[in-house]
Amino acid sequence: MNPLKVMLCEGLLFYPPSVFLLFLGFHADQSFLYNFFSRQNYLQMENITKKYTNGEVTIVWQPNTCIHSRLCWDKAIGLPEVFNPMERPWIKPEGATTERIIEQVKKCPSGALSFYMNNEAAANSEVNTESLVEVVPNGPLLVYGNITVKDKAGNETHKNKVTAFCRCGNSNNKPYCDGSHISSGFEG
Repeated sequence: MNPLKVMLCEGLLFYPPSVFLLFLGFHADQSFLYNFFSRQNYLQMENITKKYTNGEVTIVWQPNTCIHSRLCWDKAIGLPEVFNPMERPWIKPEGATTERIIEQVKKCPSGALSFYMNNEAAANSEVNTESLVEVVPNGPLLVYGNITVKDKAGNETHKNKVTAFCRCGNSNNKPYCDGSHISSGFEG
């Protein structure tokens, strides 16, 4: 199989596991694959929201917000029984208890993963707190709280919880981080 051949799954373009591993940095030419992945798939991922439920809790995933921190699925700190990027669907909420899922989703630094309890309304999850700005070493600028982002055309987007802004200048989703700092070797 051509290693750059894509597979269509759940309406998104995905790469076979060999390319995904390379994308994660297990190959010397990761920057080529990372940039290829970002440019080819970003347009397909814009404004997509996926929901996965175990009946008690619904996990909400927004791929265009993800900064690929690996916190959700890393074996040492994540919950690979639920979050496994090598399988489709990559989120399987039946793999752990609702409490463990909630605990793990709350660790998502970009806010790409969120949740709501099915017995409650899936209302807009506005945060009632002051805004906080955190600089991630060699990574994005994280802004916690409710903010409004105004683009160069004057369009406003309301963000809640955590928003990751690009600091490296290489994001294909500016002003937001898309994880390009990893492949570019950004230090700051």
